[in-house]
Amino acid sequence: MDFTFTLDTARLRRVRRREGRYLLRSNLTETEPARLWEFYLQLVEVEAAFKDLKGDLAIRPIFHQAEARIEAHIFVAFLAYCLHVALKEHLRHHAPGLTVRQALEKFAAIQMLDVHFPTTDGRELIFTRYTQPDADQQLLLAQLGWTLPSQPPPKITAKRAVAM
Repeated sequence: MDFTFTLDTARLRRVRRREGRYLLRSNLTETEPARLWEFYLQLVEVEAAFKDLKGDLAIRPIFHQAEARIEAHIFVAFLAYCLHVALKEHLRHHAPGLTVRQALEKFAAIQMLDVHFPTTDGRELIFTRYTQPDADQQLLLAQLGWTLPSQPPPKITAKRAVAM
């Protein structure tokens, strides 16, 4: 059993000439090609924004009834996206190679909690504390030039009647 083949060199040459090139078709005939390319790049950025909103920020459709709630939801989603973009830019300068998702996953382990201690006279001491960052998180915080605030002082609630 013999196996032979021939190479279509003309077709291969045509394919190789097109490598690294992009063909953009449009029905906008009165627009300059450079302007058309700008439109396309803007579209790519918008699609990337939606991908970020759905992916890293996990923003999903919520069906609100009141117009004020719809506007508030859009506003909060926009603020989250602005923070996402700002973090991406900050990471690009201070921790290149680290994605926003990776940074958020690293920082997700740092939690803030309230610890309540009842007192004998009916009041309550409230300590607001965050967990101490591990070595990996401390390294990332230092790389980004960030410091966590000092732990806040305890609060004490007003005296209330003690149930007996």
